[in-house]
Amino acid sequence: MGQFVSTFTNKIDSKGRVSVPASFRAILAREDGEGIYCYPSLDAPALDAGGDRLVNQIGELLEELAPYGDEKDQLATALYGDSVMLKIDSDGRVNLPPVLREHAGISDKVVFVGLGGKFQIWEPEKFEAHRLQAREKVRELRKLLGVGRRPKGGGEAEGGQE
Repeated sequence: MGQFVSTFTNKIDSKGRVSVPASFRAILAREDGEGIYCYPSLDAPALDAGGDRLVNQIGELLEELAPYGDEKDQLATALYGDSVMLKIDSDGRVNLPPVLREHAGISDKVVFVGLGGKFQIWEPEKFEAHRLQAREKVRELRKLLGVGRRPKGGGEAEGGQE
């Protein structure tokens, strides 16, 4: 099973269709799905998308919650109720419905962003701002993780015993 990696920018045609990157289509085909499972991201102006692997992960997450709890119903509503199954046509395109485009602020171009087991679809300028913010957070995290940690290779961390 492959991982969704890299970033691709594609145009949306006048009918709302966009080409799905070939490497993403290949992964989806190996998952034997019917298309792309797509829903508004819960925490970003983007669309979360993937194949059967993503649907299975959501199912497993929901199974961990109390069967009749509000949290389970709310999460299922957000992840299943707002979802759309996008069929990939013979030219490798999907039609992005207006409700999904509106959530992400998408008009004439999209950015497909690989995130391992799933991918996201963004409006290009919003993604660029998100990417810059993510890289800054990672730089800060890297600084935090580097303090007092033992380097690979068995050396002592700063302040360690001799």
